[in-house]
Amino acid sequence: MSIRHRTLRDLPIGVFDSGIGGLTVATALRRRLPSEHLLYLGDVARQPYGTKAPKTVVRYALQAARFLVGRGVKMLVVACNTASAHGLEAVKRAHPDLAVLGVVEAGARAAAAGSRQGGIVVAATEGTCESGAFPRAIAAHRPDARVTQRACPLFVALAEEGLGHGPIAEAVAQEYLGALFAPGSGNDTLLLGCTHFPLLVPALMAVLGPAPLLIDCGEAVAAQAAALLAERDLLAPLGTIGGITMVATDAAPRVTRLAARLLAESDEPPQVELVDL
Repeated sequence: MSIRHRTLRDLPIGVFDSGIGGLTVATALRRRLPSEHLLYLGDVARQPYGTKAPKTVVRYALQAARFLVGRGVKMLVVACNTASAHGLEAVKRAHPDLAVLGVVEAGARAAAAGSRQGGIVVAATEGTCESGAFPRAIAAHRPDARVTQRACPLFVALAEEGLGHGPIAEAVAQEYLGALFAPGSGNDTLLLGCTHFPLLVPALMAVLGPAPLLIDCGEAVAAQAAALLAERDLLAPLGTIGGITMVATDAAPRVTRLAARLLAESDEPPQVELVDL
């Protein structure tokens, strides 16, 4: 069926990330909206965005959004925290008639609402921390919050290697975050400000225990997407069987492996189409 002959409700939700970490967001969207089809783009060839200059990240985000819009989508989810921090407003301006959501705003809102004492630690990439996007977004919802940012670059490599638990991941988690949640710190909420970081939850819980509230930006933006689609009458028609189409700019076998592990939709690994932006 061509885009011309499809209704808006029939179109997929476009999701893009700097690499494959955004599959945690796609997984959250699939759980929340099982009837929706997703079109996922992983810009693996140019990852990580977290170490790139803001102007570069904006350019990459606009290119990714333009590609997805060209394929036909009814909503865009900027699943990369760095791209959300630097490029969300530019993407919104470029596509004013399209619903565009970012993981930073969704995660910040959830953390502000969930923290008991207002002590929020943001674990993110270097680029996201430098942007200051999370502290600004949290302050907009909870001015009294005390926000501490911590760049955790090794978490990305651990997640992509499947080392989200065990002694190596726990040692790194302790090094990055242990002191921030020591008794008397006043911190009660950990905001996972990178799409890779939910894959480290087993190690984080082993080190920090059950006390801190863990905020997954993917779960938060999935809830926001569901509410907005319902509000705009854009939910997929009843009886629709959802799924996911995956495209990447490089490393299709690696994307396929992680997608098969996270999505677990069938016995067959998902097919990944290689594209140029």
